[in-house]
Amino acid sequence: MSPDSEAFLTLQANTPLLDALQACALRVKTPFYTPGHKRGQGSPDRLTAVFGTQVFRADLPELPELDNLFAPQGVIQAAQELAAAAFGADRTWFLANGSTAGVIAAILATCNPGDKIILPRNVHQSVISGLVLSGAVPIFIQPEYDPALDLAYSITPVAVAETLTQHPDAKAVMMVSPTYYGVCGNVAAIAHTAHQHNIPLLVDEAHGAHFAFHPALPIAALAAGADLAVQSTHKTLSAMTQAAMLHTKGDRIDGNRVSKALQLVQSTSPSYLLLASLDAARHQMATQGEQLLEQTLEFADEARSRLNQIPGLSTLDPEQAGQTAGFAALDRTRLTVKVTGLGLDGFTADAILNEQLGVTAELPSFQYLTFIMSLGNTKEDIEKLVQAFWALAVMAGGTAETQRRGEPFRPSSYSPVAASDICPPSRLTPRAAFFAETETRSIAQAINHISAELVCPYPPGIPVLMPGEVVSEAAIAYLKAILTLGGTLSGCADPSLQTLRVVKPPFAFSG
Repeated sequence: MSPDSEAFLTLQANTPLLDALQACALRVKTPFYTPGHKRGQGSPDRLTAVFGTQVFRADLPELPELDNLFAPQGVIQAAQELAAAAFGADRTWFLANGSTAGVIAAILATCNPGDKIILPRNVHQSVISGLVLSGAVPIFIQPEYDPALDLAYSITPVAVAETLTQHPDAKAVMMVSPTYYGVCGNVAAIAHTAHQHNIPLLVDEAHGAHFAFHPALPIAALAAGADLAVQSTHKTLSAMTQAAMLHTKGDRIDGNRVSKALQLVQSTSPSYLLLASLDAARHQMATQGEQLLEQTLEFADEARSRLNQIPGLSTLDPEQAGQTAGFAALDRTRLTVKVTGLGLDGFTADAILNEQLGVTAELPSFQYLTFIMSLGNTKEDIEKLVQAFWALAVMAGGTAETQRRGEPFRPSSYSPVAASDICPPSRLTPRAAFFAETETRSIAQAINHISAELVCPYPPGIPVLMPGEVVSEAAIAYLKAILTLGGTLSGCADPSLQTLRVVKPPFAFSG
């Protein structure tokens, strides 16, 4: 059935799960089931003062009328089938635990303990959780890095082909597309390479749920040949936070194993508010998606054009796609603004915009601020964004003179470094490191021991240490430099990097 056909649109006009939840919320019955607030009757006054009372009537458990997420046969099954048709999948699963659950399930569904999986180094930390739970062995590929722009892109088809030649026993390839900055890799070519080796391509497409609904956006992963895609429907569409989807296409992924894996990582008491928001978001995109995204693209293009006119600012441009390996396309709704020409780093600019000018970015990094444009943004939002940057430029002072001299701000201690230059050797699998006996050491004493933690700096968002890898002096020096420049660390117990959890001796490295 064509997405443009009248029959498709008629079918997609239905919202079976949302309708069933609404009917249950309106029905008058005496509740002797969870949750304990009993349809809002016992909700705290302070909570109802914020959210009202109506939402609690719809905060319901798996009543017979509402189906079962782990064995759907009714309205959840119908809603998931509509989503599969809308997103171009053969099968879709609703996720009430975010893309995190989907990414972990994707690994569990394709890898047994000891199996190899090919991954980019800039994976989300949920991938490490998937490796720990599955016992799969990661074979990492460094994403392409652009030192001129100080940005990490995607992995390349050439790198995947070379890695598969070296590891022909790998069971799957996973890639991240798009990145947080909206940069997409060549999914089609990488899928073709994976399929030549008769293994599936898994795509962390958390930031690309909107791609399927407008021809001017990058091609969606499933349409490009991916076998599985995980999407955060809440990130760029209109579902509630933590609501996501997992899609499969073709016969390389065992759907029953996906279902079993999701039972391991999802709650047996899923929020029907989240699940119903997925049904509603799908309906919105299937029936109005192209129109809504056309407006979003217009707003994004206007913002990009106007920001580029402010001296000291520049944006990541769609025209740059195809000029660099690992940068096949750019999501035009993702606005990445370089601010160092103002004489400011991204973290300082972010604080000023947020605290003084009323505009909040999605992601600050040393040189950039990244903004997510979506169907919820308005023309007034664009005006506020542009005016805030003009105000920031005035507050920074000396902008025009800085630009005339061609001397963008960069501290003498700052030097972009490709993550591959400091990538430490691995001595244990993430699973082995997770279950090993560990201890906390000062950062100096952790050198040459095996990390028990993931340490990921922002920027550039590529993990420098994974569980099971040797803590090297170069890695620690790099992480300290990031912190000194105002960056942040995620994944580790001590983000100040005074201490690190390592595997207890005798696991240590002397070379």
